[in-house]
Amino acid sequence: MKKNFLYTFLLLSMLAMTACDEGFDDLNINQTAATSVNPVFLLNNAVINSSFVATTVQYEIGIVQQMISPNSGVLTGANFNQDNRDATQASWQRYYRSTIRNTVDALEAAKNLPTRTNLYNMSRIWLAHAFMVMTDTYGDVPYTEAGKGYIEQVLLPKYDSQQSIYTALIKELTEATAALDASKTVETADVLYGGNITQWKKLGNSLLLRAGMRLVKVDAALAQSTVQKALQGALIDANADNCVIRHDANYVNGIGQMLNSTEANNFYLAKPFADHLKNTSDPRLGSIAVRYVGAKSGPEQSAAKANIDPAVQIGMPLGFDNSGIVAEATKAGLASFYDFSQVDRTRMVKNTAPMFLVTAAQTQLLVAEAIQRGWGTGNIEQTYQKAIRLHMEQMALYDARSAIASSAIDAYLTANPFDASKALEQINTQYWIASFLNGPEAFANFRRSGFPVLAPNPFPGKAIKGAFIRRLTYPNSEISVNKANVDQAVGRQGADDLDSRVWWDK
Repeated sequence: MKKNFLYTFLLLSMLAMTACDEGFDDLNINQTAATSVNPVFLLNNAVINSSFVATTVQYEIGIVQQMISPNSGVLTGANFNQDNRDATQASWQRYYRSTIRNTVDALEAAKNLPTRTNLYNMSRIWLAHAFMVMTDTYGDVPYTEAGKGYIEQVLLPKYDSQQSIYTALIKELTEATAALDASKTVETADVLYGGNITQWKKLGNSLLLRAGMRLVKVDAALAQSTVQKALQGALIDANADNCVIRHDANYVNGIGQMLNSTEANNFYLAKPFADHLKNTSDPRLGSIAVRYVGAKSGPEQSAAKANIDPAVQIGMPLGFDNSGIVAEATKAGLASFYDFSQVDRTRMVKNTAPMFLVTAAQTQLLVAEAIQRGWGTGNIEQTYQKAIRLHMEQMALYDARSAIASSAIDAYLTANPFDASKALEQINTQYWIASFLNGPEAFANFRRSGFPVLAPNPFPGKAIKGAFIRRLTYPNSEISVNKANVDQAVGRQGADDLDSRVWWDK
């Protein structure tokens, strides 16, 4: 009797447990969690993470001699022509982990949505920009297998040659730009242009023009055909169409964040850049610079000492470390090296300052160069002057206090006329100025054009054999984890150092 009772009890208990399990899976499903993400938000994530990282000041901006620091340690970079892989890896990590990964995810999601072809092609254009930044900076990089760790479980992507990458980028930009269609779904949630197809087409064509010009030294025929293809379409020719990343209190400008915090007193306008602007009476110096006159320390760089008058600005000379720069400051009649000019942290590099990636000024300067090379038509002088005016007008977009009066622009153009015999030098020197704070682009154009003419940084402890750094080195994380593919790239491209040239930099 007891045994029968026990069996009955166990049976009832099991039935009760089974009943309790019914609906258990449903109860453990989060009814408010997203099961899918609108791919336009993936693209938006990629776009905002394309804003350049702070370490571009240490390398790209330093290489082209626009900003410099006399300090070593974590700030070692172009200031001493030395390899600091904690800094050279930063752009790689930002772009591969955020920009490229999210854009590839957006592409993967959008390709199966026939009503959202515009989003698909916008993503192709953005991915082309990201890969252009990466390959121009490092040379051979993962391309065909990049960003596919989750989608295809490619955890150790191969490195593609820069030549093959550029062939693919030209194809992607050409096809994606042509495929954009204003009659199809407009992606109004797009953070860059609000889904405006005309503006996206201008961006695609302007990037195609940029890609074509990169190849002038290595493949003139392909450069010409690509440039001419780009010139057939609408290009960015007004500041309203600029490709710009906007920042706010929640999503701050990376360069501004660094220069307003840990390194506020450690980076200065480099003498070659400041001198060029000052010697040509360029009103942009007044938009860019501040000097804390008489400052003897970081805390003395106070608002009371701030002076933005172009006449008082003094750039820091290159080639000196923290001890050596003291004598140079004394020689220049300054109170200390804290007395040299800086980029104004309350205007151009404030935390909420915009980051310009592709602009009307840059694009129109490339159009002027195309005319000079006989690859395009139009009035080269007018195009050149238009580009300068556009960049000077762009200054107001950083801060109202950086605005340049139209009369000042006219006076500059009159005092610095276009000289056809020096066309390429003038155009690309202006490109250097127009790309200020866009370190990767300024660095790339300096290598491919050879302008402006800069004297090598004379620091005696340099680790390079040549006059200038030609590329940035691969991250240690890649070397330790993806070594076989890195080694293959190095065997094809050259040593993984600051001297090796990328394919188009011949």
